[in-house]
Amino acid sequence: MGRPEFVHLHVHTDYSLLDGACETSELLDEASRQKMPAVAITDHGNLFAAANFFNEASKRDVKPIIGCEVYVAKGSRHDRGEKSAPNAANDRDDWEPGQRGNNHLVLLCENLEGYHNLIKLVSAGFLEGFYYRPRIDYDLLAKHSSGLIALSACLQGAVTEAVVEEKYDRARENAYRLRDVFGKQNFFLEIQDQGLEIEKGVNPHLVRLSKETGIPLVATNDCHYLHHEDAHAQEVLLCIQPARR
Repeated sequence: MGRPEFVHLHVHTDYSLLDGACETSELLDEASRQKMPAVAITDHGNLFAAANFFNEASKRDVKPIIGCEVYVAKGSRHDRGEKSAPNAANDRDDWEPGQRGNNHLVLLCENLEGYHNLIKLVSAGFLEGFYYRPRIDYDLLAKHSSGLIALSACLQGAVTEAVVEEKYDRARENAYRLRDVFGKQNFFLEIQDQGLEIEKGVNPHLVRLSKETGIPLVATNDCHYLHHEDAHAQEVLLCIQPARR
């Protein structure tokens, strides 16, 4: 058998502002050099790189997959700030609609309809849900899910975050909720191994969750730069970011 083909489905270009260091032309050149049939871009909350990425890919033998790692509010996208907890026993998820009430979700365009829906979601994130970040919510996802493939994202995804917090039942609920939005064939549990100790504890639970729910796994790498020697430049970008809430 030949070498199995691998496609990166979680990649941040330099349009993940002050967070990604992958220039689109160089990204496609590297994908072509490694004989990858396709590559995705999933910038944080925006589609700024999409046009250039698509045009540059047409010059190479690499299929472009347009996507976005969106911020999904746990409550409504219209919520602002952080409400006071009525009592200490309340779950923080129920009363903090601000920045700490967001989860990441990777969306990939399956077809032209999906691209149109992704544009609508990203636009609404800026026009209706912006609070420190362009945020959408589950109501919007339900209206504009057609033609999109969803991955459960990184440690800040709704499923993985619950696993990290040792709330396995909630992780299962969140997984089913997303599967119901996108359909059985269009939602995947994203599993990553980037040498982080926390991932070693999380990944067995994601494998177990996949077996229990029938939701398939997809292996990704949360790419923010192309080469090992680019790590320092990426660190510099992170250092000049404004403080995150």
